[in-house]
Amino acid sequence: MRDIDEHTITAAVLASLEACDDQRLRQILGALVSHLHDFVREVQLTEEEWLQGIRFLTATGQACTDTRQEFILLSDTLGVSMLTVALNQRRSPAATEATVLGPFHVDDAPRAEQGQDIAAGAPGRPLDVDIVVRSSDGSPLAGADVDVWQADEDGLYDVQAGTQRRARALMKTDAEGRLRFRAIVPTGYPVPTDGPVGRMLVASGRHPWRPAHIHFIIKAQDHETLTTHLFREGDPYLDSDVVFGVRKSLVTKMDAGLTYTFVLDRKE
Repeated sequence: MRDIDEHTITAAVLASLEACDDQRLRQILGALVSHLHDFVREVQLTEEEWLQGIRFLTATGQACTDTRQEFILLSDTLGVSMLTVALNQRRSPAATEATVLGPFHVDDAPRAEQGQDIAAGAPGRPLDVDIVVRSSDGSPLAGADVDVWQADEDGLYDVQAGTQRRARALMKTDAEGRLRFRAIVPTGYPVPTDGPVGRMLVASGRHPWRPAHIHFIIKAQDHETLTTHLFREGDPYLDSDVVFGVRKSLVTKMDAGLTYTFVLDRKE
């Protein structure tokens, strides 16, 4: 008969995973158990504190809807999203750097043509965008799929504002890998603070702000998909992005128009 106490319980839980046929699952669960138990021991977690943690995670799940993903927001603000990007999206020196997806992407963005105003009535100062998509060997990527979305000047995405789809679009590059369209000059905004993640930020003395940015997902045949942002140069929150998503190579001028060349790596 096992005698379970604070010294033996970790080994007992790890032993219970030995029958798992999925080696990767066994590795992940084993590491999770080991690190979680070490965390509990390190901070000498009380039963009431653990219960508060369970209530927090429960509230995080309850805050999720079809248009709000509080768990992604939690992952983002704890730096886990950006850590997984940094570990899994290593690219060649020539390729554009990736960053976090964020919680406001949707799969039903409207299709738009070259030169179109994708703001579709979203409030904000007009921004002419002129981008090029190239392969890491320098060749233009014609027909690349470009998925763009951004918040309006009030810091709200369409899914937050409850409007029709706006300030987002699906487009394709031309024969020279070029895409021109009109958007709006992005502004910084706070992530939602009316839920459990917002309360966590307040309790830990952190601000909720993201620097001004525009999101991009770019796909091209035989190339690695790129998920990234472009950040507006001069924004006061570039050095303290609440989701830790800023990379220097993605900061660019936007006030007089936006021009940028995206470079995608070929698939191995």
